[in-house]
Amino acid sequence: MFENLTDRLSQTLRNISGRGRLTEDNIKETLREVRMALLEADVALPVVRDFINQVKERAVGQEVNKSLTPGQEFVKIVQDELTAAMGAENSVLNLAAQPPAIILMAGLQGAGKTTSVGKLARLLKDKYKKKVLVVSADVYRPAAIKQLQTLAESINVDFFPSDTNEKPIHIVNSALSHAKLKFYDVLIVDTAGRLHIDSSMMDEIKQLHAAINPVETLFVVDAMTGQDAANTAKAFNEALPLTGVILTKTDGDARGGAALSIRHITGKPIKFLGVGEKTDALEPFYPDRIASRILGMGDMLSLIEELEDNVDREKAEKLARKLKKGDKFDLTDFLDQLKQMRNMGGMTNMLSKLPGMGQLPDAVKSQMDDKILVKMEAIINSMTLKERTEPGIIKGSRKRRIAIGSGTHVQDVNKLLKQFDDMQRMMKQMKKGGMAKMLRGMKGMIPPGILGR
Repeated sequence: MFENLTDRLSQTLRNISGRGRLTEDNIKETLREVRMALLEADVALPVVRDFINQVKERAVGQEVNKSLTPGQEFVKIVQDELTAAMGAENSVLNLAAQPPAIILMAGLQGAGKTTSVGKLARLLKDKYKKKVLVVSADVYRPAAIKQLQTLAESINVDFFPSDTNEKPIHIVNSALSHAKLKFYDVLIVDTAGRLHIDSSMMDEIKQLHAAINPVETLFVVDAMTGQDAANTAKAFNEALPLTGVILTKTDGDARGGAALSIRHITGKPIKFLGVGEKTDALEPFYPDRIASRILGMGDMLSLIEELEDNVDREKAEKLARKLKKGDKFDLTDFLDQLKQMRNMGGMTNMLSKLPGMGQLPDAVKSQMDDKILVKMEAIINSMTLKERTEPGIIKGSRKRRIAIGSGTHVQDVNKLLKQFDDMQRMMKQMKKGGMAKMLRGMKGMIPPGILGR
């Protein structure tokens, strides 16, 4: 998300960052560029207008921090105002209620509501250790009930059965009674979506809300609809006391207009971002971190948290002990690293959070395909145990056999071996405690085919 906006703003703000003094005249052109960038990102016009006015008011005659140049101070002002526009700080779920805490999910058909129920249930179960029950009150689409049941089974969360012949209020009341009887911490209710907002839909969900009095009423909306997402959220907010928004399909949205418009238009915080199709692809929304990503400064905090959540500590400690003993980092170890990178959402997700990635040439960005990780794993899986332990023996005939076995080409095998050599050198630097050297060697972690290798 935000790729187009990041490209435009990064270039615009680089042009002003070296200025010795900020005046209304020399920021006028920059503000015009920022305004155009926001409009092209499909940010709602009232949001753009207020944003530009706030930046201008703070920038002209600004008392500059001694550690920053005036140009850098301007960039900081833009970052602060982007953060403020999106809600200033992370808004957590309010689960402080007599169990079960009820979460009602609302939204239009096709926004990813049912999938978001599954993702949220998994997050609450895995990260917060909650006992979760999910139920579908969508009696108009039998497939929706089945979809939620299948999702619940795949993430080991309990599903309360429902039927298209039942009334939605009866379904949720029965689920609530069951949740109380079995001591569930959280009950998540999936409601019916429509292709557009209509009065009967709103009446039904109002009745549901009144019947169960949820602690959280979350509106699920597709990020790819841009500022229309914010307008739809506003219409729902006028009918229901929304407590927050889940913005889905952000991995397919290069603009980001919805994220920048929703808080301003609805007054409600974005609580989560759907960042992919997998059941673990749901991230808490941190406005300050998103602002940093928009400006091409990366998001190291989120990357560190993902590392902590997804890295297999036992394997990491085993590898550390192995290197400490003086044993070589081999291709089996390298395969483990590739699998862990895939568990973290893949290379694209990781690299998007590193500072300066927006400045990479388009030719490089176009090659950042997570299919490369799958190809690399296939190549290593086609090797014998001896070849993985002693990659130096992999010569002509072995390379041809490995390429055929993995469905790749000999040049792909060569690239992987070059990549492995880079990684092996980096591991030696880690062993010597040379953190600065290791960071300089981080380019070696970018899989083959990237950066023209």
